[in-house]
Amino acid sequence: MEIIEKFRELAKNRQKTIVLPEGEEERVIKAAIFLDTHDLVKPILLGNPEKIKEIAGSLNADPGNIEIMNPVFSPYHEEWTDKFFELRKHKNISREDAANTLKDVLFFGAFVVREGLADGAVAGSINTTGNILRAGIQAIGLAENVSVVSSSFIMALRDGKILTFADCAVIPDPDQEQLASIAISSAQTHEKLVKEKPNVAMLSFSTKGSATHEDIDKVLNAISIVKDKMPDLNIDGELQFDAAFLESVGNKKAPDSRVAGKANVYIFPDLDAGNIGYKIAQRIGGAEAIGPIIQGLRKPYNDLSRGCNVEDIINVACICAIIS
Repeated sequence: MEIIEKFRELAKNRQKTIVLPEGEEERVIKAAIFLDTHDLVKPILLGNPEKIKEIAGSLNADPGNIEIMNPVFSPYHEEWTDKFFELRKHKNISREDAANTLKDVLFFGAFVVREGLADGAVAGSINTTGNILRAGIQAIGLAENVSVVSSSFIMALRDGKILTFADCAVIPDPDQEQLASIAISSAQTHEKLVKEKPNVAMLSFSTKGSATHEDIDKVLNAISIVKDKMPDLNIDGELQFDAAFLESVGNKKAPDSRVAGKANVYIFPDLDAGNIGYKIAQRIGGAEAIGPIIQGLRKPYNDLSRGCNVEDIINVACICAIIS
């Protein structure tokens, strides 16, 4: 759990504001109080203030001076409705639909971030990943040089190494443009969270031309796209996992590579590989898997499992603060 303590310390140093849209949920209220009292982030809860205080009281908890915003009666509602209508009118949304959408805590929370009242958002204790991503994409928008929202996992290995795996949770079969976006986003996530220069390995069943296949072409094309957009990023492929991970193997299979044997960011060619890969590392290799971390938005909107506990919410809020 050393990596978790590191994330909490980094968050404490940054003192960011994180909005928690599911503010009427018991676990979220407990997490917000912990985040506030331990000075990790400044939380904002969304919901009915009276109901939130009532729930907190039933938990023998005190929300203290935590800011509570009510999307239904917010002074920002009219202004943000106009802005959301302008953003979505090309989809034939009516202003009435825009107004109703902004009463939803997920969309209102996204606008709290969009308008700079918070640095990031964390939700998912009672909402699906799809609904969270929809709010983030429509209200916050995509980051520069990125065409798609994706995810990554921070993998803390038994020997102390910290790696980033992606995409392990969102995009089933990325095309070359999407794969390039995943690589860019994952490199940025790794640098922000681990405080280490990313060495990005684009994984395949082949290393440097040992096989030919259209799946390998996709990886190679993605690398070209990344190099055009971010020429200073240290990225290489196609690489098999052992060539990317072990210096002895990398020296044999890809002796001229700046990444082989030194990779700390691993981009899997599809979701099958990524999801299987991180779970093998976790269950057989004993790595601690932290995530999924949603990436690719202009400002972070992170997801939780609906089975999350209070500790999970606290930790994801800290991660959100670090990457904001």
